[in-house]
Amino acid sequence: MHSQLVAIIKRLEAMTESNDGDQQVRRFEKEGVEKCVVTYDKATATFELLESSTNQSYQFDNIDLVAIEIYDLISE
Repeated sequence: MHSQLVAIIKRLEAMTESNDGDQQVRRFEKEGVEKCVVTYDKATATFELLESSTNQSYQFDNIDLVAIEIYDLISE
């Protein structure tokens, strides 16, 4: 569990540190099936998580909370 969570946080941190435009997008998959899409908005310093199965969208301003949500989705 620990290493998977660390890997998720590293990907999210890379999004916040990138200088390639205002928004960064990453897809998170499990065994080739997309579980969610995360968008980081540099201007507002917020993450938006779009759950692929339900099309529900969630906003986060805390990297730890979005990491836990991603972890839960790919651990189901």
